Amino acid sequence: MSLRLGDVAPDFTAQTTEGTIKFHEWLGNSWGVLFSHPADFTPVCTTELGAVAKLRAEFDKRDVKVMAISADPLDSHTKWIGDINETQNTVVNYPLIADPDFKISNLYGMIHPNVTDKFTVRSVFIIGPDKKIKLMITYPASTGRNFDEILRVIDSLQLTAKYSVATPANWKQGEDVIITAAVKDEDVPAKFPKGHKKIKPYLRTTPQPNL
Repeated sequence: MSLRLGDVAPDFTAQTTEGTIKFHEWLGNSWGVLFSHPADFTPVCTTELGAVAKLRAEFDKRDVKVMAISADPLDSHTKWIGDINETQNTVVNYPLIADPDFKISNLYGMIHPNVTDKFTVRSVFIIGPDKKIKLMITYPASTGRNFDEILRVIDSLQLTAKYSVATPANWKQGEDVIITAAVKDEDVPAKFPKGHKKIKPYLRTTPQPNL
């Protein structure tokens, strides 16, 4: 059965560029991002790993640990990281999993059978502190990921996990949010003291509550 939102992210033990890691233990009580790559020494992947390294402070600010995976051996990863650091003007500062036997790739459904059974697609999994999968995105191999968007989604997930709100289309930090239908009109003033707007009975907005 394929993974679904709300499923517990499968645990695993893996060899990485930062030593042997037990996934759930490594996550601890933090949020996590696990993202896969088709192969080492590929151009789009090189830019992606560099982009994530440059955003490390943003992930840390949100208490998010990041880990990449590619179906190549550890010595290949080590050589590739040298290229990434050189060409992207950064230092890869998070673990890269070696998965040459495709155990973890198959566990998470990262294989692209329409291309080859030895080809991991650009998958992204965001995992909460409860170890449950909060988001899954899969990109084609030809399209690099937008990691600013992944940070935006994390902001939304973390906000909506604590408050009875949802985020509208294209929402960014600091913008108004939507009060969920579960909150009755009479309870809104107490729950959202910053005020609210009732646009329609089903569409009520309020300033972001954690700012």
